[in-house]
Amino acid sequence: MQAVALIRKKRDGGVLDTDEINWLIEQYTQGGVPDYQMAAWLMAVCWRGMDARETRDLTMAMVHSGDELHVRDIVSPVIDKHSTGGVGDKVTLAVAPLAAACGIAVGKMTGRGLGHTGGTIDKLESVQGFRPELTREEFVRILKSEGVVLAGQSADLAPADGKMYALRDVTGTVESIPLIAASIMSKKLAIGCSHLLLDVKFGSGAFMKTVEKARELAQAMVDIGRLAGIHTVAALTSMEQPLGCAVGNALEMMEAIAILRGEGPEDVSALCYHDVAELLVMTGKAQTMDMAEQQVQQAIRSGAGLAKLAAVIAAQGGDARQVEQPHLLPQAPYKVMLTSPHTGYIAAINAEAIGLASMRLGAGRFRKGEPIDHRTGLVLQAKVGAYRQAGESLVEVHARSEAEARDLFENLLACYRWSDTPVQPGALIHEVIRP
Repeated sequence: MQAVALIRKKRDGGVLDTDEINWLIEQYTQGGVPDYQMAAWLMAVCWRGMDARETRDLTMAMVHSGDELHVRDIVSPVIDKHSTGGVGDKVTLAVAPLAAACGIAVGKMTGRGLGHTGGTIDKLESVQGFRPELTREEFVRILKSEGVVLAGQSADLAPADGKMYALRDVTGTVESIPLIAASIMSKKLAIGCSHLLLDVKFGSGAFMKTVEKARELAQAMVDIGRLAGIHTVAALTSMEQPLGCAVGNALEMMEAIAILRGEGPEDVSALCYHDVAELLVMTGKAQTMDMAEQQVQQAIRSGAGLAKLAAVIAAQGGDARQVEQPHLLPQAPYKVMLTSPHTGYIAAINAEAIGLASMRLGAGRFRKGEPIDHRTGLVLQAKVGAYRQAGESLVEVHARSEAEARDLFENLLACYRWSDTPVQPGALIHEVIRP
């Protein structure tokens, strides 16, 4: 085979067969196909698309490009959960230990933040000593002993995805839904869970700006999971405003702990509890959503969910006292309150702009590999639909200096839209797609 022939075939609207896709991915991973040819092929895919079988074949070729964990051969059922990212998304920090406390093993590899969306590993590293880099043996040992493991992504899993994503990022080929679906699902299938819950976000703070695009991506991933023999469910959730109130690493860790105590903000708490209930039904641990929700509430009331978070953090080298006593987590030296300039109802909050503001405080990266300040970020004092009088608290800014905080005020105020009449926030969970 020749790469140029496969480029031409896709460019002209042709459908690649399984052997052609396998050859292309294998040769690219091993260096037999250069970046410039793969870039041309990726652009052809962006232009012409891929059908469901091609997308599944691409995903599996990427899975087979490196190591595979097959965790469902070790513990079953074992679940994984993935979010497409957003602002204030600390859901994994609560869902994983809560699911484990309800009797479901959770084997998860997760990533760092890039751009305005935060990364779960960055949030976990707010805890002193936490170690996300685990060997295969450590991953399996902690999964067996604690029922949950939260590891960083391994370069040995789906290495083709790592190479292709870096290329897509600089060639204008990120937005293709088949390529996004294959990228996400290749890493999930390489871990080898038995059940997978996908949280596909849409709105101003999400990668997918419209619910239609989010639905298309979700359906593609559910189809891949079904064809690969993994029970996959996708929830479409809104990211029109930040999720919860905290935006920033240690701040989001604190909020996740509050969720596990039953004291978190209503919107993010409801999403976390729904996700765990969905997983209980998916794995047969509960017959109905009502029964599952009762199990979730019991794990919260008993403290089992919080204890499980402390246990997995300790197993990965972290200081469990910072979970039990969250005031021990790192805190910014300056907390400055931005007050409302208006009297009225909050009609909208631009989630992406809030995320970018948090980045400017040091809570995120503008370039891959940059250091972050785990202490900094924002805590929203009111969400969409809330009534505020002029002078009332709006956003608490956690910064390295008072000047840095105040320099951000104008940008933060531009994130808000106001109304003189009551505003009803939209539903957080838009729909659920099941196989």
